Amino acid sequence: MVRQTAQERRVLALGRLKTGEMNKTEAAYADRLRALQSAGEIQWHRFEGMKLRLADNTFYTPDFAVMAADGVMECHEVKGHWQDDARAKIKIAAAMYPFRFIAVKVRRKRDGGGWEVEEF
Repeated sequence: MVRQTAQERRVLALGRLKTGEMNKTEAAYADRLRALQSAGEIQWHRFEGMKLRLADNTFYTPDFAVMAADGVMECHEVKGHWQDDARAKIKIAAAMYPFRFIAVKVRRKRDGGGWEVEEF
């Protein structure tokens, strides 16, 4: 068993918010989803709108559940930095469920801004 130091636990805890609360990056992405919905490019979206069982006592909650304009359900994950377990969970979920899985990351302004998109 690998044990974390007190410093490592504090660093990990800094980015954690209560369930249902968005961080700044997620809030910016929610604004983008609202604009896409107004433009008719998506039908619906909900922050932490679904919870997927991967195994006994193991779940994956995508940041956003999204229904695309064509009716396909998508799970959108908003990341600033990937932890290994998060990448593993989205890959496992993509193999188990009939949804489109998309990860988005803010692209630096010097690289043109916007969002980098990765599909699983």
